[in-house]
Amino acid sequence: MKKILLVEDDTRVCSFINKGLTENGFEVTIAMDGTLGLQLALTSQFDLIILDIMLPSINGLEVCKQIRLQKSEVPILFLTAMGSTENVVIGLDSGADDYLVKPFKFIELLARIKTLMRRGGKSDDSEDITSDIYRFADLVLNDTEKTVFRNDHEISLTSTEFRLLLMFMKNPRKVLSRVDMLHEVWGVNFDMGTNVVDVYVNYLRKKMDKYGDQKLIQTVIGMGYVLKEY
Repeated sequence: MKKILLVEDDTRVCSFINKGLTENGFEVTIAMDGTLGLQLALTSQFDLIILDIMLPSINGLEVCKQIRLQKSEVPILFLTAMGSTENVVIGLDSGADDYLVKPFKFIELLARIKTLMRRGGKSDDSEDITSDIYRFADLVLNDTEKTVFRNDHEISLTSTEFRLLLMFMKNPRKVLSRVDMLHEVWGVNFDMGTNVVDVYVNYLRKKMDKYGDQKLIQTVIGMGYVLKEY
């Protein structure tokens, strides 16, 4: 049984989510404030964390940052009543893997949870580790160890940045649209009308360009982005 930590201070939302998840076979632990949520997240094992942003004692953004300092792999889904581009980017940049704007339908929450769990799941087959190593120009990405190096310099990426770069590395020289990236990286099947993809591409560029002379992620005007050499 998959274990989910729900950190939410609205009792009606807690009851709604807890009922739906329990009926779908999940074991749910509830924390009503940020302090308890952070304590549980750091001392117990969960397959996914659902985290409200506006919380008593410690807000969800800070809770997320603290979790990421010690547990980088657990998927984190933000619930937020603030759906502007700026708020979405701030939430994702704090280390969250996805977000859902309130009010929401349970079927959408469930779909997001299943997507995140598939994304974070470990494979049981004994494939050679080299199959998870991707190389392009002077860039090396190890999907098993979750590391990225350029010219022998390690590049520190958030989980979202890593997934975005992995998509580029799996599709070198192929133009990727913003909708492609929203679907693959954020699990969204439609254009959200935000510039979150452009923001994260710029994050990646800045970190990658620090250790290389070539700009590997290039803009294709009106179409998207492509990983290629000049």
